[in-house]
Amino acid sequence: MASVTTETKGATRLIRYANPPRHYMTAEGAGLMLAAVQAASADPGIRAIVLTGTDDVFVRHYDVSEIVAVGEAVRAGQLKPEDFERGGFADMIRAVFDSPKPVIAAINGVCMGGGFELALACDLRIVANRVPLIGLPETRVGIFPGGGGTQRLPRMIGEARALEFILRGQTVDAEGALALGIVNAVAADAVTEALAIAAELSERGAEGLAHAKRLVRGALTWGLEVGTREEQHGFHAVLKADSAMAAMKDFLATGEDITR
Repeated sequence: MASVTTETKGATRLIRYANPPRHYMTAEGAGLMLAAVQAASADPGIRAIVLTGTDDVFVRHYDVSEIVAVGEAVRAGQLKPEDFERGGFADMIRAVFDSPKPVIAAINGVCMGGGFELALACDLRIVANRVPLIGLPETRVGIFPGGGGTQRLPRMIGEARALEFILRGQTVDAEGALALGIVNAVAADAVTEALAIAAELSERGAEGLAHAKRLVRGALTWGLEVGTREEQHGFHAVLKADSAMAAMKDFLATGEDITR
């Protein structure tokens, strides 16, 4: 049975997914993750979120038996294309991607299929140096990544490399993931490193980070004119935030150079 546990460390919410022995993602597990992510996103005391797994597995992949059951429902005419736009897994991925707070994937172990799509929806990805398998192997079983993988991976590593990775169902280890550009860093302990980054981000103005996240994401789909206009509007909005004004005034009071 899937379970999700949460732990608050300062201003960071650590969310752990478990579903022994295989640690597959399931509809039940996605619902639990959705609730945990939504709660962390809505908590004013939480400034960053870290997602991880257990037993040397981040998320092995989505439970194929559940996908087969969905396939039978599709073939019976019980599910329509629009039904795939909502539901436990789709809503959970969207909640991670749309959270106004920085979300970091601490990839502590095997991270495949739907598990890697969850990591792709995060803002940063830190992987433990011992992790042997990261990838999108769905084409090996006749399907393709359906949780955002075909859209987010090309934006991250380019069309040519993403096509090869997805069409061939490739996997890489931790160092291979770093070389490919699908993780930000390799660490001896992914959770410890992710928590350190989260603590660093927690000291930054929440409004500034939220605007920066939204604008960088929008840059991938907006035109330059729209994007720069949105940036200007966002900059105007963040200047209304007490945290932004306080941080700048504190900086001026130190007399330091921001480049140091």
